Amino acid sequence: MGEAACHGNEIVVKNDLAVVAEVRRFVRLVAGQWDVDDFVPCLVASELVTNALRYASASDDDVTFRIGRTDDGALWMEVQDATCDLPRIQRADTISETGRGMFIVDQFARCWGVRPLSGNAGKVVFAVLDTS
Repeated sequence: MGEAACHGNEIVVKNDLAVVAEVRRFVRLVAGQWDVDDFVPCLVASELVTNALRYASASDDDVTFRIGRTDDGALWMEVQDATCDLPRIQRADTISETGRGMFIVDQFARCWGVRPLSGNAGKVVFAVLDTS
C-alpha cells in the first residue's frame, strides 16, 4: 500500500507506484490554490515521481516531491531520491508502455535538469513549467 506524508508544498512518498495518484492529487490542490491549470503539472509530476520510484530508489528509500513558484510565476517541481543515477531521455517505440518519462518532461518543461546532493547522498531532478 502506498504511503505519503505532506508538509507544506512537499510530499514524501514511499516506494510504491500507487502513490503517484496521491502526488497528482497534491499537485491539483496546490495548483488550484495558485489558480493554475493542473493538467500539465500533474502529467510532469507523475513522470518525475514514477521515474524516481522505478529507476532511482531502493525499496526502503523515500522520494520527496516539491512544488513551488519561480519569480516570474512559472511552476517549479523537483523530486529528490537517494541514488546518483542520472535520468536520461530514452527513445521509446510506439508499442512500449515505459521509457517515455523524461521525454514527456522534456516536451512540456521550459527547462529541466539534475542537481547532485553532496556526499553522494542522491540527487534532485527538477523541471520548470510555464503556466500560460
